[in-house]
Amino acid sequence: MEFDRFIQSTGEWLRGTGAESDIVVSSRIRLARNLVEYPFPPRADAAGRAEVESLLRERIASVGSCGNLVYQNVENLSQVDRQFLVERQLISREHSEKEGPRGVAIDSRESISLMINEEDHLRMQVFRSGFALDEAWQAINRLDNELEENVTFAFSEEFGYLTSCPTNVGTGMRVSVLLHLPALVLTKEIQKVFQAMHKMSLAVRGLYGEGSQAMGDFYQISNQITLGKSEEQLVSTVKRVVPDILEYERRVRQALVKEDRNRLHDQVSRAYGILKSAQTINSEETLQRLSLVRLGINLGLVDQLTIPVVNELFLHSQPAHLQKLRDDAGDAADRNAVRAAYLRQRLVEPSAN
Repeated sequence: MEFDRFIQSTGEWLRGTGAESDIVVSSRIRLARNLVEYPFPPRADAAGRAEVESLLRERIASVGSCGNLVYQNVENLSQVDRQFLVERQLISREHSEKEGPRGVAIDSRESISLMINEEDHLRMQVFRSGFALDEAWQAINRLDNELEENVTFAFSEEFGYLTSCPTNVGTGMRVSVLLHLPALVLTKEIQKVFQAMHKMSLAVRGLYGEGSQAMGDFYQISNQITLGKSEEQLVSTVKRVVPDILEYERRVRQALVKEDRNRLHDQVSRAYGILKSAQTINSEETLQRLSLVRLGINLGLVDQLTIPVVNELFLHSQPAHLQKLRDDAGDAADRNAVRAAYLRQRLVEPSAN
């Protein structure tokens, strides 16, 4: 895989474009599918998983709606390369850490990711920048239909699509939006969002999905129920809830500015100053400082940077990306110094203005 090519972009989910992109970073829809004639991955042996990988790799290559796909055998990748794909959200952490035959196919825009032999035989993902769930659903539905013309998925008339985990049975669908909610975090109002989402059977997860931390004030909102509802109903549920969260975040942002603009401006400026001058800084602090700067840009408190540049820094300051960008990024302590040097360099470049 040409990882250098990926370094040149931030991928679809961090382009900083699309509807409501001041808060909605990206929209994603994922489908879980299994082949009817093979044991599901948790029960399959290496030979069976290898056969599934070979079959799906061949069938995926023939699907026209995917465009030009780059396929990678994940089993053969180094740990850094696997982590690189996790940071770009092109594979899951589970897919990275598993053993045995498995792969991923990615389109040139990084808007499609097809994982083979993750928890299920096939995990299809479609990404769109901003709030674009309808567009993402249309794209993945077309892809699913084309694949189903070439393979037979495990399906029950009573239960729907069959999956390794019972919570995915039915549609096998996860509808999610990635939101940047710094004002709700600063005011601790985010707990009210968690409570409201729980009552509506929606999940709130961190930047990298299930089990991950909410780094940089990024939160994923997604459905928990997949059984008993249609795909359109699941999309509609998330679409209906997101505008309320956006309105809440924007209202709190404006209240912060109105109540004490100078204090907020000072917090943002300090964060920006640390990023421009720090001699050592870890990933977590970098994300938190960039989160404040991103908030400052959207509120007109920072005019030297743009959202796409900040989004790129969010990604390129992550450990595996840093190692790809800088050959001198060694262990964690070294990376903290290298990360600080990289940020200082980027934030004084004319292109960052």
